[in-house]
Amino acid sequence: MNALPAPLALADVLARGDVWRGDALATLPDSTIPSGHPELDAELPGGGWPRGNLTELLIDRGGVGEMSLLLPALARLSAAGGWLALVAPPWLPHAPAWAAAGVALERLVVVRAGKQVAWCVEQLLACGGFAGVLAWPEAGIDARALRRLQVAAEGQQVFACLWRPGVALRAPSPAPLRVALAAGERGLSVRIVKRRGRPVSGPLALAVACPSHSLAFAGRNPRAVAGPAFSAVADRGLAAAPAA
Repeated sequence: MNALPAPLALADVLARGDVWRGDALATLPDSTIPSGHPELDAELPGGGWPRGNLTELLIDRGGVGEMSLLLPALARLSAAGGWLALVAPPWLPHAPAWAAAGVALERLVVVRAGKQVAWCVEQLLACGGFAGVLAWPEAGIDARALRRLQVAAEGQQVFACLWRPGVALRAPSPAPLRVALAAGERGLSVRIVKRRGRPVSGPLALAVACPSHSLAFAGRNPRAVAGPAFSAVADRGLAAAPAA
């Protein structure tokens, strides 16, 4: 008769990186990307934006510095040789600004997804060839599609991010991380509304570049990343989804 394995002590179980308590933050540093903002990393489980999970960024009005928030992490992924995909963005990236931020334009793909944003994102996540996938599901996205995207992201070394309107906070989501963004008195207001661990006490005020204030001076400020006029980056389309 085979002997049963010795039971693990509770302290040993809680010390594992993939086990988290409700009153503490999950810690999986190998599965995160530093955000480039130390005060934000201190509040994100694992100390950065998560890989292998769905992240939702909720914002009602763009042009408040939301892309400047992500550029340090995207540049880090790009510097490591990773491919980045922007699915159905409401604007085209300003190529010189993204290049100045450290993003390799030859590995940046813009996908015109039409009404098939969720399907396109799922295919990009499933292929395993992208280090970062950002998507803007303009027409909304239902709970079933969100669950499929979370499943597709699990186990992948990819930063998967959905941009959604603030009203989406009224509905539950399988995304382990949900962050609300808004213009603040001292820069960008970042409020973590859902994370694995204890609730956040209040919003963070981050000093990030606000494109709406700098576009008129783009020649002097190459880090403007959003606005009405943009240079095209590699623009590629996915095949249309099969009819239901």
